[in-house]
Amino acid sequence: MIPKDCYLTVGDHIHISIKALPGASKTEFAGIKEGRLRVRIAAAPEDGRANAELAAFVSKSLGCPKRDVALLHGGEKSRLKTLAVPLAYRLQWEKIVQEVQD
Repeated sequence: MIPKDCYLTVGDHIHISIKALPGASKTEFAGIKEGRLRVRIAAAPEDGRANAELAAFVSKSLGCPKRDVALLHGGEKSRLKTLAVPLAYRLQWEKIVQEVQD
């Protein structure tokens, strides 16, 4: 069974609930807690660097272009964010979630 508490299918996109943890030594997925995927980010939360690193990491993890990863909610000041990625990457996304849960 795939836990779906950290993402939701909306139309032709997947909306991913994230808690960003900037300032880490490396960028990595760090589990799911309270309905959000936790992502450690190896960038400071300054001038949009952490958001850019988050989008780049998610796009690389899914194998999709960076332009396909959109920040829907949570700007530079918020650690709670929602990203949207095309539904075409659903299988890759579910594999990532399954690995994070294990």
